[in-house]
Amino acid sequence: MEEQLKTDFEKILKISNFSEKDIKFKKNYLNKFIENGFPSRKLENWKFLDLSQIIKNDIGELSFYNDYSVTNKVDTSIFIDGLEHNKIIFINGRIEKIDFDYEDEKQIEIFDDIEANNTFNNKNSLIDLNNAFRNKYYKIVVKKGYSIKKPLVIYHSTNEKTKYKNINLRLDFELEQNSSLKLIDFFNDISDKNFMNILYNFDLKKDSILKNYKIDNSLNKNLKYSFNNIDQEKNSISETFIFSAGSNYFKNEINCNLKGEYSSAFVNGIFLLKENQQHEIRSTINHIVENTKSYQLIKSVLGKNSKAAYQGRIYVDSKAQKTNGYQLSKAILLDETSEFNAKPELEIYADDVKCSHGSASGSLDENSIFYLMSRGLNYKQSKELLINGFMLDVVEKITDSEIKNLIKNMIGLKE
Repeated sequence: MEEQLKTDFEKILKISNFSEKDIKFKKNYLNKFIENGFPSRKLENWKFLDLSQIIKNDIGELSFYNDYSVTNKVDTSIFIDGLEHNKIIFINGRIEKIDFDYEDEKQIEIFDDIEANNTFNNKNSLIDLNNAFRNKYYKIVVKKGYSIKKPLVIYHSTNEKTKYKNINLRLDFELEQNSSLKLIDFFNDISDKNFMNILYNFDLKKDSILKNYKIDNSLNKNLKYSFNNIDQEKNSISETFIFSAGSNYFKNEINCNLKGEYSSAFVNGIFLLKENQQHEIRSTINHIVENTKSYQLIKSVLGKNSKAAYQGRIYVDSKAQKTNGYQLSKAILLDETSEFNAKPELEIYADDVKCSHGSASGSLDENSIFYLMSRGLNYKQSKELLINGFMLDVVEKITDSEIKNLIKNMIGLKE
């Protein structure tokens, strides 16, 4: 793999116009990735789903070379119906369109000449890979006091040109004081056998609100990794919802730093896996100052030979008195071959806190099924009704009614 990495890296440099500083930055992170490689079960954070082995089994040899100078036709059929929205369209990792037509153009700033930087201090070889191979990235700033009028939908799409490829992309967002953003990540893949590596960095200033909804609902044989870093100042709110169902493999990581008093973070997610899929959510909520709050609820419905994992960590600094932190995970195993792993963690250095966690898994309650059948439903309908109610509890946590109804329709949930 080392030779492939170096060869593909040189190909990219030949067709790119990176500055000497960018090239030095990228080479540094290329060497870091070569040293550590794809994460494996040897690492505690990857003990449940070994990405290195999964890439080897599902894809084999990856190519890291992408020619981002080649444009791709935008297929408008992938657009979400019935929702007025702004758009960022990624096709094969290349931004084809940025459209904020519903907004006041003076209130949104878009920067595309950002100098290479890392921002993150954690040891993560996939961030190293992203730093080495991504194309230029954009930073979007929502100005002070402005609330986005319509949701921003980021379309992540691949077409038949892309196979056995590693795709790396990054976006940065800054929400200035008292601003708000509603963001939907929507995944729609035509090609298979690719590994997508997505990095977002959010900077939430005082009194700002971020609502981020990630929807992976279309069945495909790609592997995906998404890392969100969220820094929050005083009285800011982040709400993250993840619907994880379509890809062969998908790991979502949320790293949230509550740096300002009265800041809050909410992470809610659903796994709905059919057969032979492997998905994971790993969240780290760092309570750095006093009077901060976090809430996490993850529910899983797992089919034949499917595996899901939830690793949730709440860290409370010694200065973070009056912290309120909560996390809960529940799983329904639909087959004896399905598997759910939970690893809740509390690391607390303050004494005036409220922190709790819980986890439970099992099969559907046969007594409940029998009761529903006695009321006129057949066995299949009874199962669907119970699963529907199980997932609905998470969707109801979504605070935006329009997006809540959209997601219910997308994933077939009924009241």
